[in-house]
This record gives sequence, C-alpha cells and structure tokens, in this order.
Amino acid sequence: MRRAGNSVSLNIVEGSTGLSNAEFKRFLTISNRSALEVVGCLYLAKRRGYITDELFAKQYIKTESLVKMIQALINSLND
Repeated sequence: MRRAGNSVSLNIVEGSTGLSNAEFKRFLTISNRSALEVVGCLYLAKRRGYITDELFAKQYIKTESLVKMIQALINSLND
C-alpha cells in the first residue's frame, strides 16, 4: 500500500516537469491507477482484519476524492 501511495505522488511530480500535456496525462493516468491500487489494498487490509471498518471507510473516502481530483486534472488537459 505504501509503494502504491508513493507512486501516486511521484508520477504526478515526474509528469509535471514541463513535458507536453499528452505526456503529463500519461503520468497522471499511471498515478490514478496507483491510487486505485491503494483502494485494492484497503479492501485486502479490511478483509484480513488489519484495519477496522471505520478506518477503511475514512481512507476509502480520501482515496476516492484523490482519484476524482486526478481525473479532473486529466480532463482539464483535454482542452
């Protein structure tokens, strides 16, 4: 989960280094996929009893919000 979470921010940073919009979108897409990996890890952690339902819900909402923000940024680059 930690690696997937790090990948989210690292891909945003790498993609924002002045490359073309198309290249930035590619890195943002990778970032979004990593965020979705975090969601998968949350489900596994909950199922295995590593986290409570309350912590799962809290982190799921935060990650869902992040995915939506990244997707909105991707969509804004379409123009």
